[in-house]
Amino acid sequence: MNAGIGEGKTREDHKSVSDQLYAAYAGGRELRGLVAIVGEDALNERDLKLLKFADIFEDQFLRQSRDEDRSISEGTLDLAWDLLPKHRHEVSGQVGPEVDRQVPPH
Repeated sequence: MNAGIGEGKTREDHKSVSDQLYAAYAGGRELRGLVAIVGEDALNERDLKLLKFADIFEDQFLRQSRDEDRSISEGTLDLAWDLLPKHRHEVSGQVGPEVDRQVPPH
């Protein structure tokens, strides 16, 4: 997947934002397995927020409709930057300082 990322291929922020989004998403998916065993009531507030982020990430980012024409730089990465700041608390500890430095002004 990283072969298509880099200078002259996509935006400079592509790798870092991708890594951070998928790290947060992976954390939420792991929690789904835990919820299946112990139930949602066993999760702390941070874990519940990370679980919520995974749902939102799937609904808004991964489930691109067939008629949605979303390019990497003008659609997908912009959507990623929209999701990260809005859900900063949900992905706290999953989003590194390099993403904070790159967040474009809204």
